[in-house]
Amino acid sequence: MRRVALSVAAMVMLMAALPVQARAISKNDQQVCKWGAGMAGAAQQSKLSGTTLYSARKHLQARKFSQPWMRKMAVGITEQTYHSPSRLKPAAVRQTYYQGCIQHDLARK
Repeated sequence: MRRVALSVAAMVMLMAALPVQARAISKNDQQVCKWGAGMAGAAQQSKLSGTTLYSARKHLQARKFSQPWMRKMAVGITEQTYHSPSRLKPAAVRQTYYQGCIQHDLARK
């Protein structure tokens, strides 16, 4: 019984701390997560539509990006998406990527 009370208390404390942690993410980190989620969703859409990885990579190489790191990251996200056996809808992939990115940023801080 005591363990149950402790685990319930721990859960309550964890739930109370989540909103505080969520505010600790900078606007820039949120934008990067949104951008990456968009790339993952677009890659999943391409994969499900039958576009080859080669063609998707070629399209990304021709695209203009505002930051130098974006091209390499976009290609990496696309390759990971194509190598995944997932058949989820692009919106679900986008949401999953965004949540994972936010959790990673929270854990990093």
